[in-house]
Amino acid sequence: MSTISLTAADSFQLSAYEAVPDEAAKGCIVVIQEVFGVNHHIREVCDGYAAEGYLVVAPAIFDRFQPGIELGYEQDDMMKGVGIARGELQMENTLQDIQAAIDYLVGKGKVGLVGYCFGGLVTWVAAANATGLACASSYYGGGIIQANDLEPKVPTIMHFGALDAHIPMEDVKAIDEGHPNVPVYVYDADHGFNCDHRASYNEAAATLARQRTLGFFAEHLSA
Repeated sequence: MSTISLTAADSFQLSAYEAVPDEAAKGCIVVIQEVFGVNHHIREVCDGYAAEGYLVVAPAIFDRFQPGIELGYEQDDMMKGVGIARGELQMENTLQDIQAAIDYLVGKGKVGLVGYCFGGLVTWVAAANATGLACASSYYGGGIIQANDLEPKVPTIMHFGALDAHIPMEDVKAIDEGHPNVPVYVYDADHGFNCDHRASYNEAAATLARQRTLGFFAEHLSA
């Protein structure tokens, strides 16, 4: 497990956390952060996928604003992270950073994408725009409804919480109906249910969503 450097198409250099499996990788995964940066939790997520046999990279997309940002889950940190994601970043540049991570992994195995919260939105947009991807799994991406006209170029699945006040169920229904070929899973859980550092963590929902994502990756990232 180490920090590496990636170079985007516009020559911007950003850091990334890399988690390496103990044996030969059975595929590669790009993990896209929440609005809290590549923090302790995201590194744990990466390590978890590496333990399943994948080579994993989490690009620090907040580096465009300020290098080394790691936030906690208190209200002040949450507002700071949302402010950076919505006010300081441009999606065009963020997609370049995601593409840099994909390009780093291409040749090492098929590449899947998974993102959480803000990363769930970025995953959805990247699935429709990035090259070199084999599949994508998006977790509770706020703002996807505003990008519902996009169509993923690779197999994609989505996860939402029925109790998520940030993403109304009517939006989830519209997303589901707009993309009949994209499985949309809804859990009896709140926003951020995958993160065991948050009060909204839901073990049952997180476990089931992870099982589905791992099964999906096994199907699309196998050699």
